[in-house]
Amino acid sequence: MRAMNGTHRKQPARVTVAADAKLLVSRDEAAQLLSISQRGLDYLIANRRLPTRRIGGRVLIPVADLRKYARGDHPERIVV
Repeated sequence: MRAMNGTHRKQPARVTVAADAKLLVSRDEAAQLLSISQRGLDYLIANRRLPTRRIGGRVLIPVADLRKYARGDHPERIVV
């Protein structure tokens, strides 16, 4: 892509953030952090046991809520 003055512009570099430093994670990352399947995570989201945030078309889960859920006891089955 050429800029108006004829020079080439560099694309911005992607920033990699450690998982423990993130505020929001994807559904896939959330399932891995909880050591459950993606289907199990979808069940928790559908039953409002885990809140989500939408940014554009992405569904993201706050890491703080994942930690809060993981600290609790959950004797019931996740997926029936």
